[in-house]
Amino acid sequence: MSDFAGLHHADGPLLLPNAWDHASALALAAHGFPAVGTTSLAVAAAAGLPDGEGATRRETLRLARTLGPEPFLLSVDAEGGFADDPDEVAELARELYALGAAGINLEDGLGPVDRHTAKIAAVRAAAPGLFVNARTDTYWLGDGEGTTERALAYRDAGAHGVFVPGLTEPRRTAALVSALDGVPLNVLYSPAGPSVPRLADLGVRRISLGSLLYRRALGAAVETAAAIRAGRKPEGTAPSYEEIQRLGGRTGEGRSWYG
Repeated sequence: MSDFAGLHHADGPLLLPNAWDHASALALAAHGFPAVGTTSLAVAAAAGLPDGEGATRRETLRLARTLGPEPFLLSVDAEGGFADDPDEVAELARELYALGAAGINLEDGLGPVDRHTAKIAAVRAAAPGLFVNARTDTYWLGDGEGTTERALAYRDAGAHGVFVPGLTEPRRTAALVSALDGVPLNVLYSPAGPSVPRLADLGVRRISLGSLLYRRALGAAVETAAAIRAGRKPEGTAPSYEEIQRLGGRTGEGRSWYG
């Protein structure tokens, strides 16, 4: 965990891109991102399953098994741990750590605080080397009420970081950074919200891209197909067939996105 934890305390915030398969993760790592997260939306969508309903434990472990041995630090989006029982969540954490994951993201879904604190404590005990990023959905699913109380409860339960997606207001962000007293605050990047430099000035230590890259990739695919159908040349860039083939190699040494 030490290398991954250290990225949260470097000169600038950790910008964490989120991948959805082997190629997307390796492409991001080849562009110099030292750590890559997974995105539960894309994992669920690829399997034809709903996100956020605990349906993708098997698919999440399969992706972690593929990405864990690769030469970058991996953080796994595990929704709420795919169980309400802290012991079951702890077992998942043990499996992820054994597969090579450096971090786990656990969301509360606005469920009971004590249930989430129990999950955090169980994961800390079961996989001490795993960075636990405790997510609260107070802004994602609600109006922000109770954010500080939940964040501090998760910190006190042993979370290494706290994730508050949907939090974009600068004063509230700075106030939460202060309340956490050194425990890294993670926010979700929003194109309509503060820039990365502004978030850094506010004290944010981790900025996740969530499902944004996956959704933009889908959008680009549809736009490309529509342009070709309309007789236009598609815009934007695309890696070559050979470059993607190289990303599919089994060793991480010497990979280059540009060949």
